[in-house]
Amino acid sequence: MNAMNVVNLVTSPTTSPLRLPLGPLMIDLAGLSLSDLERQRLCHPLVGGLILFARNYQSPEQLERLTSEVHGLRSPALPIAIDHEGGRVQRCRDGFTQLPAMRRLGACWDRDPQAALTAARELAYVLAAELRVRGVDLSFTPVLDLDWGRSSVIGDRSLHRDPAVVVELAAAFIEGLRSAGMAACGKHFPGHGWVEADSHVDLPVDTRRLDQLAPDLEPYRRLPLDAVMPAHVIYPQVDSRPAGFSPVWIRLLREELGFDGVIFSDDLSMAGASVAGDIVARCTAAWEAGCDMLLVCNTPQSVADLLARWQPVADPLRAARVARLCPLTGASDWTSLQQEATYQAGVKAARQLSA
Repeated sequence: MNAMNVVNLVTSPTTSPLRLPLGPLMIDLAGLSLSDLERQRLCHPLVGGLILFARNYQSPEQLERLTSEVHGLRSPALPIAIDHEGGRVQRCRDGFTQLPAMRRLGACWDRDPQAALTAARELAYVLAAELRVRGVDLSFTPVLDLDWGRSSVIGDRSLHRDPAVVVELAAAFIEGLRSAGMAACGKHFPGHGWVEADSHVDLPVDTRRLDQLAPDLEPYRRLPLDAVMPAHVIYPQVDSRPAGFSPVWIRLLREELGFDGVIFSDDLSMAGASVAGDIVARCTAAWEAGCDMLLVCNTPQSVADLLARWQPVADPLRAARVARLCPLTGASDWTSLQQEATYQAGVKAARQLSA
């Protein structure tokens, strides 16, 4: 089906969603509701997902209306994702539980490991259950970068400096996500915690050898992740390309670490991706390196360029991987969720750790 036919279907009255395989692009929206252009773009064959930001959130009810409309556009439904980690990275605030920065779980571990594991499960359940009630399928969490004390952009988003502690806390966190029906996406492979530069505005370089990166890789080696997001960081002792554009790193993730889930690129509009060229070159590089889903955010013109000019070869295996991230069970309703003991315990834990 070509793009013009898709546009005609979207702009014509229909009572059923458009049947279309998931494409390789995850794009964003400008505001609180869909414009006609955004509906058309979300139904383009190259598009396979939607990422939301704080600008797309006003209230729980508004979010639920938005996600319901997006899910109704296509079959299979587009997965809807968000960066909702807690602390300073929490896109939905009013009407949602305020989640602590993940470093608070690491501090709790240092005092009482068992209490920290329990809190990690409960917090993750709250995070996932609240999002799912409102129609969001996936949060890009947990952050697995080690807290080396060097990276301001990671900082308190990291669970701990000790990789063994990160593995334990993240494993409990993943249990909590899955108990609410949400998959887990570890980031930023193979580790963003050592570099000082912020890949949103710069191109960080980590000069360590592969053997020196072993602690950062340990969470990816040991955790049962459903998805992974590589870092826009160059590790020149391993490859001259940033990890998300590097067949070397993605081969290591697939073959040596045995990962068979979804590999998301980080946002290809970030400065850390500029080394690959314009937006078409960036998507081509990430796709050919082995990424399954490519994020293009905050640059509507880049999305327009891609939909007009990019012509990747379709890959049903990658589309099937992405489809597996979508929840298989329905979410609870908001009223019922408030009565759940696990949810109540998680809200209490969030308040205590945020204090």
